[in-house]
Amino acid sequence: QVQLVESGGGLVQAGGSLRLSCTASRNILRMNPMGWYRQALGKQRELVAEISSGGTTNYADFVMGRFIASRDNAKNTVYLQMNSLRPEDTAVYYCRAPRPCVECNDIWGQGTQVTVSS
Repeated sequence: QVQLVESGGGLVQAGGSLRLSCTASRNILRMNPMGWYRQALGKQRELVAEISSGGTTNYADFVMGRFIASRDNAKNTVYLQMNSLRPEDTAVYYCRAPRPCVECNDIWGQGTQVTVSS
């Protein structure tokens, strides 16, 4: 089963930027779409952005115009460029790949912590 590893999280001041990466253990060309989710303390996990194999993106309203999702299928990696970060963006960010079969579960990475200070 494919494994996903996120990286790039950290502590940043409000208004700053971070770039998250999610690298898969095998080719992601057929993984459509790949998604970024986040879960703040005490809250449910929520969709941040999705990106199709062809690069079509979909964003949650609360990150529209600030975050940019991209992918490099040759490197088996998806990215999330986060700009104009706000304290409310503080959360653990997860990468998700779609289930490889009907009976399977979606595939999740271990998450990376993003903390935005005011």
